[in-house]
Amino acid sequence: MVVAQDVVISLLASLLSILLARWVFDAVPGFAGIVAKWMCCSLVATLAGIYISGNYKDILRFTTVRTIGKTVFAVIVKEVLLSVVFLIGFIRLPLAGYSILTILADLILTISALSYIRISARLWGSHDSDIKKLASNRTALLMGTDESAIKLASMLERENYSVVGLVTHDKDMSGRVIADKVVFYCENESDLEQLMWRLGGVDCIFFPHGCVAPAMGGGTRTIENQQDGMSFVGHVVKRSFDIILSGLLLLIFSPLIAICAIMVKAEDGGPVIYAQERLGRHGKPFKIYKFRSMRVDAERGTPALYSGEEDPRLTRTGRFLRAHHLDELPQLWNVFKGDMSFIGYRPERRFYIDQIMARNPRYRFLYQIRPGVTSYATLYNGYTDTMDKMLTRLDLDLYYLRNHSLWFDTKVLGLTFLSIMIGKKF
Repeated sequence: MVVAQDVVISLLASLLSILLARWVFDAVPGFAGIVAKWMCCSLVATLAGIYISGNYKDILRFTTVRTIGKTVFAVIVKEVLLSVVFLIGFIRLPLAGYSILTILADLILTISALSYIRISARLWGSHDSDIKKLASNRTALLMGTDESAIKLASMLERENYSVVGLVTHDKDMSGRVIADKVVFYCENESDLEQLMWRLGGVDCIFFPHGCVAPAMGGGTRTIENQQDGMSFVGHVVKRSFDIILSGLLLLIFSPLIAICAIMVKAEDGGPVIYAQERLGRHGKPFKIYKFRSMRVDAERGTPALYSGEEDPRLTRTGRFLRAHHLDELPQLWNVFKGDMSFIGYRPERRFYIDQIMARNPRYRFLYQIRPGVTSYATLYNGYTDTMDKMLTRLDLDLYYLRNHSLWFDTKVLGLTFLSIMIGKKF
């Protein structure tokens, strides 16, 4: 798969290089035939470079000195063979400058693209262990307060469990602290269910040896671990798509972006862009950008959620921008930078994430992926202006995470486009 990836990238670099030469210089007679010959020669030269360098024998996705050396050597072999093709006259270009520019462009583009893929893989891999640890750090309750329970708690914490408390049937023990663990009193299954809800959900309940759980009935629910369903290759394709599409849209919509900026500035003279800190991939903060749609003092004091089209804080221009989703245009820059993706989960402020985590700690699993400009949850849950909607959105986001794939992203993107076309409000 990695070899196929390298071949495709190499061919794309060759195509771009010949098109660049054509764009820089004058018209070339029979250019379509030259391109066909060039691509065939590039395929042969690429495969020969991979074979001669031995790159196919030592396949590593991640960047090392050894893989970089072999990759660069394979590209040099490719360019030498393509230079020979020009020298023997199999491909004839009007001027020597055409050939030199094409070879140099091909060399630079191929090495740059392959390096980008490998460095991205390296960066992805460096966080992989941290993400797995974060996702696997399950919460647990422990039945009992005796010595065997304390020993089991210590063992579980060495296995990356977070023991959030001890459960007892002795009412007099309620509220005590034993070995840094709070003791909770539960008389029956209903009490245990309420405790789990109050704690924001518990992944597992453990019973020390010899401990009996009276009146539990086997009906207690547990929360399963949530893992990102998309493969490494899928993430590479998705990120490449995000970069290309966001870059093109920034160019295409630049006149519209300029008009929106002028409208915002002209209304009250305040800032055009509203930048707000959100938490993204790996739980790291980033600045999300939007066209300012509210008064400058809209959130003076405590954070407040948007309450709909009748929100009194909206400016006249802002109401129009929000109604047509034009206030989100600056987020194309967030996508291009890598803070966000086109499809993901909607990023939230730490102020609200802390409240969500207090009710449902599974929010931490979303940190495995980039937040999105749009999301599966947005399509079916709309704008979240209450905590109950935020918790419902979290369930939908976790469903998206489990089923994360390129096809699912394509479906969400298509449905979002259709929703905007028919004027759906969200």
